[in-house]
Amino acid sequence: MMEKLSSCPACGETKILPFLTAKDYTVSKETFEVTRCQACELLFTNPRPTASEAGPYYKSDNYISHSDTQEGIINKLYHLVRNFTLKQKAQWIEKEKTGNIELLDIGCGNGHFLHACQKAGWKISGMELDPVTAARAESMLGIDIYSSIKNIPKNEKFNLISLWHVLEHVPNYLETLDQLIQKLKPGGQIILALPNYKSYDAHIYGTHWAAYDVPRHLWHFSSDYMDHLPSTWGL
Repeated sequence: MMEKLSSCPACGETKILPFLTAKDYTVSKETFEVTRCQACELLFTNPRPTASEAGPYYKSDNYISHSDTQEGIINKLYHLVRNFTLKQKAQWIEKEKTGNIELLDIGCGNGHFLHACQKAGWKISGMELDPVTAARAESMLGIDIYSSIKNIPKNEKFNLISLWHVLEHVPNYLETLDQLIQKLKPGGQIILALPNYKSYDAHIYGTHWAAYDVPRHLWHFSSDYMDHLPSTWGL
């Protein structure tokens, strides 16, 4: 049974209005409503699958972010782009690599980003919910991948925690961020990469914008919203 939210989970506002209807082009071909909070302007897929219902919406050969196949033009292009972005990400975090450098990547997938960081000298850790995908990462990296944030030892702290297009998939994203902030060393940082529903390409493509990716994307953030979110924790 789909979960329907009657108020905004971010600010508690009860005035939430329809924003658009988007289609799941990847797996189910179903349509889903995206609603908008009048107060904080957060968008969220509503109703959305419960945690127990979400799994089948990721089960597709077309969902290539956790795949290593290079069959077909789309997969070949994806791997070319991934190789480029891996180098770009590694360059972004290079300036943070000082002292005892410990990195945690949440939703690490097959481990390619962690592998690039491992080669650059980072002490790496990763978390991945999908056991098959996590096993691929473990094979590549030679480390154990955590299956949840709760499985990370309490005394383990990190200089840098990255979430590359992960937070929009997380049912309780505020709780998740709270847990991760507790895992930061003094002066540590969290890097978030997210789709921006106020972006130019979102405006151009409208309901066909790929980054709505319903119902896998539960939340749809804007840069305005993310600018104010860190103040929740005094950051």
